[in-house]
Amino acid sequence: MAEAVLKHTLVQAGKTDHFVSSAGLGALIDYEADPTACRLMAEKGLDISTHRARQLTDDMIRRADLILVMETWQKAAIEARTPSAKGKVFRLGEWEKIDISDPYRKDSSEFIRSLILIEQGAAQWATKL
Repeated sequence: MAEAVLKHTLVQAGKTDHFVSSAGLGALIDYEADPTACRLMAEKGLDISTHRARQLTDDMIRRADLILVMETWQKAAIEARTPSAKGKVFRLGEWEKIDISDPYRKDSSEFIRSLILIEQGAAQWATKL
């Protein structure tokens, strides 16, 4: 959800020169987006039905100018794995000082809560980029 929301938010802000992609630390490689996430995103006019999960690689970390994570532990894990990433890893909810929990395998209310926080974080980052 975060990738699609951030891409959409940046385009809406007229910022079309950013490359946005997603990868996980514990992603189930090639898994489709959760059906609840697909439904919520479709309600917003965003199609994530072709999304497939992938693992974050050292090359991705090296090449990225900015890495946005959902939770503090993810930031710490990336920086421990690749110390040179320090200074370019931030939470999507950085400006509100919040973590956004992964709603995977939880009920739709958790997906809605996460989506609201993702939208808020994306809007704030769009003003900074």
